[in-house]
Amino acid sequence: MFDLFIIINNNYLLNLYKMKANIGIKQESISKVVEVLTKVLADEFVLYTKTKKAHWNVEGPDFYNKHLFFEQQYEALDEIVDEVAERIRTLGHYAPGTLKEYLALTHLTEESREKNDSTGYIKELLLDHESILIHLRENINNFAAELHDAGTSDYITGLLENHEKMAWMLRAHLK
Repeated sequence: MFDLFIIINNNYLLNLYKMKANIGIKQESISKVVEVLTKVLADEFVLYTKTKKAHWNVEGPDFYNKHLFFEQQYEALDEIVDEVAERIRTLGHYAPGTLKEYLALTHLTEESREKNDSTGYIKELLLDHESILIHLRENINNFAAELHDAGTSDYITGLLENHEKMAWMLRAHLK
């Protein structure tokens, strides 16, 4: 197979078969950023799925309120999943999108529940949000300082703030 190139404005080379983002960041750095982002995407998708499960299966006297609460949370997570995948695409890479890929990349675990009570779901989801928060916080400075990707660093900072708020809301239900 050959590469097809188009010259734009006399100095910009566009490779249509191997699309690389020419955004002022070394390809090696972009690859390292994307490696982390694919794990973030997997974590977000697994957390989305676990939150959706809580929405579907919660039982108890507080069913209706928790059913609506989990719905708000999974809708926010659905948007986050889409944004992380689009960030990966913005950097010129393909986002993973299969359950097999997500399960191989995530650091979260799937739990089997004997009871479908809201407190159990909330505790489990809170632990997952806190785990994601730690992982995000560990990477913010690395993105900007070492990999020279201030855009992803800023994006991850916003994502961290979203998870802090979601974790706070979960935690508030446990008091």
